[in-house]
Amino acid sequence: MTAPRPSATPTVQIDDERCIVTRWDFPPGAETGWHRHGHDYVVIPLTPGTMLLETPDGEQHATLTPGVSYRRTVGVEHNVINAGSESFAFIEVEMKA
Repeated sequence: MTAPRPSATPTVQIDDERCIVTRWDFPPGAETGWHRHGHDYVVIPLTPGTMLLETPDGEQHATLTPGVSYRRTVGVEHNVINAGSESFAFIEVEMKA
């Protein structure tokens, strides 16, 4: 049996009527756990990193490049895992309106 992964650390910086801003810190091997996004969102990488994304359609790898943001729409469902040997961090901005 495989040991459980450590949890990534979310730090909510803003949560108001318009948006939720969360900093996510991922030590090597850390995961968010399965979740479904309830809002459109933008990810702003702070450090480089390699993510393993477990999705209902299978696994994918994605590379984080500092300063290269991306966005996704409401309904994305996945588990995000640090697949690299170094920690990484990003800011996630969820748009409520």
